[in-house]
Amino acid sequence: MADSPTYTAFAGEKRIVSGDLNTMLLQTKEFLDSGSSGPVLIFDDQTGKEVDFDFRGTPGQVLARLASHPLFVASEAPAAPKTGPGRPNLGVVSREVSLLPRHWDWLSSQQGGISVTLRRLVDAERKRTGGMERARAARDAAGKFMWTMAGNQPGFEEASRALYANDQTRLENLIKEWPQDIREHLLRLMAKVEHMEQAAE
Repeated sequence: MADSPTYTAFAGEKRIVSGDLNTMLLQTKEFLDSGSSGPVLIFDDQTGKEVDFDFRGTPGQVLARLASHPLFVASEAPAAPKTGPGRPNLGVVSREVSLLPRHWDWLSSQQGGISVTLRRLVDAERKRTGGMERARAARDAAGKFMWTMAGNQPGFEEASRALYANDQTRLENLIKEWPQDIREHLLRLMAKVEHMEQAAE
């Protein structure tokens, strides 16, 4: 089961809160209502991207606006009717695939036919590489966070190289003088990457 999405809010170099969406919104709202000034940046921990929220009004109003937030509203546009080959009622869609004759010959000889064999191969590869793909996405999220919050910190470029080279020891050494909350959050994101990679092995 996938972990629940988490979000982190920063006021300058100070972390306000990390947690699920509602927890983050309510604690950030409380922080802003306390009279704190200055910009607040909120990150989606799964992607590393900044997310904007409207904190006007009461805490209840802030949460209620999630229903119309573009990131959390399912598209209501009606799906275009599917035509042509395939089994659209089952979500099966036909598209063109270009293969060499030897590939077609091999697929034709497999039990169940070409389509069944291709689906089976794709599902097997997704299962085999899914964990590493999630770990790679988590590393990219950590990199985006680091770029936004620490792009001007000393040793940033070397730290970025260490992050993508999976050199945890070097990364920790390079960022040890960075602001504490930025450093700790980055290391927390990288610990998640390491956990994903170990689970995928």
